[in-house]
Amino acid sequence: MVNLVEKKIEQYIDNLKDEKIKGLYKKLPSGKRLRSKLILKIAKNEQAVDLAAIIEMIHAASLLHDDVIDDALTRRGAPSINALYGNKTAIMLGDILYSKAFFELTKFSDEIAKNVSNAVTLLSIGEMMDVDLTKAFNTDLDIYLDMIYKKTASLIEASAKCAAILAGKNSEAYALYGKNLGLAFQIVDDILDVVSDSETLGKPVMNDFREGKTTLPYIYLYNSLEQKDREKLLFLFKKEASEDEKMWIKEMMDKTGAIDKSKEFAKRLGFEALKAIDEGDIELKEIMKNLIDREY
Repeated sequence: MVNLVEKKIEQYIDNLKDEKIKGLYKKLPSGKRLRSKLILKIAKNEQAVDLAAIIEMIHAASLLHDDVIDDALTRRGAPSINALYGNKTAIMLGDILYSKAFFELTKFSDEIAKNVSNAVTLLSIGEMMDVDLTKAFNTDLDIYLDMIYKKTASLIEASAKCAAILAGKNSEAYALYGKNLGLAFQIVDDILDVVSDSETLGKPVMNDFREGKTTLPYIYLYNSLEQKDREKLLFLFKKEASEDEKMWIKEMMDKTGAIDKSKEFAKRLGFEALKAIDEGDIELKEIMKNLIDREY
C-alpha cells in the first residue's frame, strides 16, 4: 500500500500544475516511509492513504528546511535540493509542500487536523531548540529528550494517533506507541552516527558532533569521563576531528559503555510502547522489534 501513498503524493503535486515543482519533488529521495507504513498498518483504508501522503509531504518539507539550516549538501547519500538549486529554492519548495499538505488536511475531521497541526508546530519548535543547543555542549538528558520528542517523535506520535482515530482504535495507546517509536528511532539514528560508516549513513561519520549536536551517546560519555577526558571531549566539540580523534571518541564510548546505555534506553522505550498496543498488532510489534534489535 505504500505505492498508493507515492501515487497520492504525485497526484497532489500534479494538482499544483507547475512543472518546476514537479521536477524538484522528483529529486527528493523517498527514504524509509516509516510514517506511512505506521499509518497503513494501523488503519487499512483509503483515508489512511490520504493521511499518509499528507504526513510524508510535511516530513519532506521539514527535511528541506532542516538541510538549509544545517548547510547539508547531501540527503540520504544524494545531493540535497539546497546544494543543487540553492537555499531559496529549497525553502520555497518546503513551504509549498507544507501549504499543499495543510490544504489537503482540511478534508479530515477537526480532531485529526488539530493533532497533525500541533505536531508540526512542535516539530518547528524542536528544530529551533536543536539549533540553540548547538551553541554549547549540552549535558542535560531531559533537554535532549524534549528536543527529539518535538523535532522527531511528535509527528510520528500524531501519525499513529490519527491512524487509530480513523480505525476506531484506542488513540491514546497508539499515540504512546508512536511517541516512543519516534524517540527510539532518533536515538538509534544518533547511535549510528557514531558507530556506522559514511557509506551506510550517506554522510560523514560523527557529523552530528561536528555540527554541535550533543546526542544521547555523548551525554552518557561526558557524564562518565574523568575531568581530563571531559576537557578533551569539549575541545573536540564542533571541530573537524582527525581519524585518531574519532577513534579516541569511539574507544571512550566503548570503555564507558555509552553506546550500550543508549541502546538500552531505546529498548526500554520500545518495550513500553509494545505494552500499550493490542496483542494482535503483530505488524507494529515487528516495526518496533526491527528498530530496537537492528544491527549497529
